[in-house]
Amino acid sequence: MLSSTVMPRNSAMFWKLRPRPSRARLGLGRSFQNIALFRGMTVLDNIKLGRHAHLRTNVLDALLYLGRARREEAELRRDIEERIIDFLEIDHIRHAPVAALSYGLQKRVEMARALAMQPRILMLDEPVAGMNREETEDMARFILDVRAEWGVTVLMVEHDMGMVMDLSDHVVVLNFGQVIAQGTPAVVQADPEVNRAYLGAGDVGELRRRLRGASARPEPATPQPALAQRAA
Repeated sequence: MLSSTVMPRNSAMFWKLRPRPSRARLGLGRSFQNIALFRGMTVLDNIKLGRHAHLRTNVLDALLYLGRARREEAELRRDIEERIIDFLEIDHIRHAPVAALSYGLQKRVEMARALAMQPRILMLDEPVAGMNREETEDMARFILDVRAEWGVTVLMVEHDMGMVMDLSDHVVVLNFGQVIAQGTPAVVQADPEVNRAYLGAGDVGELRRRLRGASARPEPATPQPALAQRAA
């Protein structure tokens, strides 16, 4: 809803929301849980699309590709190649079609496109979902560097609890859509509601009683098949 990908049902809330290009210009960037890249385009072209909301070139300039359009394109490409592509270590695949890349590299390209939007707030939806250990460690390093070197605030939804606790300053825990805890990683890890929701109650005695009750419960009788008899 924050990025207008899902629209609210409340009409009053709908009219308060800004269009997506306006939000991008204000500094809101995001990636998607399910990769939303243009698979037939190259890595570089996909990343360049992230800057579209900030371009000043009009349709006529773009069609003629003269003057301002040419200068803006050159500045855009130089910035993306010198800052974003080098930062995310994808220089070797810049001209490769996205469809030919591994899943981990496609997730990295999607993050690059989000960074091309020049965000002040970067929203990442499960950035390491489906990644192996090495890819996860690389993505975690990039997220830390984005915060430290670029000063970007990162809002992340993630199920990898180890990564969440290692990277986050503030954690909010949801259980069936309800907030059950929030605070620093240390505070959240010690919260009994979080442990109960994600790890179980931890009462071994209660578990044993349930198992004994299940084993002592008589099994329902299995009906015997009826035998048809025929008179001799």
